[in-house]
Amino acid sequence: MEQIKLQLPKTYHKEAAEDYKNEFFKYNEFVINGSALFDQMKYEQWLVNTTNNSKESTVRADWVVASTFFAVRQCDNKIIGMIDIRHTLNNDFLMQYGGHIGYSVRPSERKKGYATAMVRLGLNYAKTLGLNKVMLGCYADNVPSIQTIKKCGGILTEIKPYLDGKSIHIYWIYLQ
Repeated sequence: MEQIKLQLPKTYHKEAAEDYKNEFFKYNEFVINGSALFDQMKYEQWLVNTTNNSKESTVRADWVVASTFFAVRQCDNKIIGMIDIRHTLNNDFLMQYGGHIGYSVRPSERKKGYATAMVRLGLNYAKTLGLNKVMLGCYADNVPSIQTIKKCGGILTEIKPYLDGKSIHIYWIYLQ
């Protein structure tokens, strides 16, 4: 696995970000976890939305302040993944299911260790926000995500039905 870094989205990421999104759609995956709704918006609209959601004064009324990052591979500047770090859980959906961190790795780059590296970088960022523990949720049948969360210190605390009826696991990670 090559080294990655987290980068805040900028205008110059547009082409690479669209390529990232289109790869998910090509694989018939139409929900991109941790993308802050990028799967539902054009890049310019999404960039405004994520920028607004990064500040208390401009966050959407139905959301929480969050920092959304691209995980960029350093050797070639390819977007490998996305991670959305919510600063609080002051939202019913996040408190019940979504948690502090959502993430995704592009289909062609999975099973290479990038998810674990991204979550670890995200946990380091969460510490800078003053968080001492974070919640993550994933479907019970998403074995790769379960393995990633456990590698990062996740402790399973709850299993319950998600909005679609499928079983979801809730994990907490305590930050050192």
